[in-house]
This record gives sequence, C-alpha cells and structure tokens, in this order.
Amino acid sequence: MQKKLILDSKHLDITLSRLCQQLIENHSDFSNCVILGLQPRGIFLAELIHQKLKQLKISVPLGYLDATFHRDDFRRRDAPPKASETRVPFAIEEKNVVLIDDVLFTGRTVRAALDAMISFGRPAKVELLVLVDRKLTRDLPIAADYVGKYVDTLDTQRVLVELQAQGHKQNKIWLINKD
Repeated sequence: MQKKLILDSKHLDITLSRLCQQLIENHSDFSNCVILGLQPRGIFLAELIHQKLKQLKISVPLGYLDATFHRDDFRRRDAPPKASETRVPFAIEEKNVVLIDDVLFTGRTVRAALDAMISFGRPAKVELLVLVDRKLTRDLPIAADYVGKYVDTLDTQRVLVELQAQGHKQNKIWLINKD
C-alpha cells in the first residue's frame, strides 16, 4: 500500500479558512443558513468549519445527518450497515442548507443525504461543501459548490482523511493506492 500526502495540517488549516471565507462571501450573516455534517466522517469537517466560523463571530446552526437507510446500496450489503446519529435540532424549511462531507466520490452519499434531509423540511437551497473532490469518479451528476482540494484519482485508489477530532495525532489527508 502506497500513501501520498495530499494535505498536511498547515495546508488543511489554510484550506478550511478559505472555505469559510467562501461561505461568508455567499451567505453574509448566515441568518437563513444551517450546516449539516454528513455521518459518519463529514461531521468532523462540519465541526471544524463551525468552529472557524464561530471564531469569526458568526453563529450558524449545526446538525448531523445520517443517510444510511436512504442509500441505494442499503440492501445489497452482506451485513446490515450501522446507522449513526442524526441530530437536526432545527427546521430546515426554507433555509439555505450547506451539506458538508469529507470526500466526494461517486455522489451516492450526497444523493442519499438529499433524500434523508427532506424528512426535516424543504430547504430553499442546498449547497455542498467537501474537503476533497475526487474528480472523474462520479456515478451521479453531483458537483460540490465549495471544494478544498480537487484530486484526480482512479477507482483503485482511495482518499484517507485523518483528523485530530477522530483521534489522530495530526490532521493529514492521504491518497492511498490499493496494491
């Protein structure tokens, strides 16, 4: 297994700051906006974005969304997947929702999240923020509005996001070749 470093801790911090500035440019005071981190790994990125916005004196509601039972491959797995917590303590009716996930690969998780989100109301607008966009791998016509880093990948590769919030020593993003 070969690992190539995509983003180290310093560059990840710069990337997160840039993503926050882009959100601020588009949402100004965030009065009609909410953030939903996609379970299981998108919640860590959503927390980091939420903390950075809070440091800039911007308050925006944060929730967690699990799309496990809305996935199109739910019944195709050998073992039933375990669901994670969904915590949406606010209405999303007529709100601008920013979905946050760590890696955009095929687009299937985002499609499932859109279905799951409708249980909480009909948003005015939905935007997608991802840390890594794996270009050229989409099964569905889904594109992110905010991207930390674009990476050309093969189906045989994967992106590994290691964050301190997940228990890692440092924040690092890796491209792994499955040999």
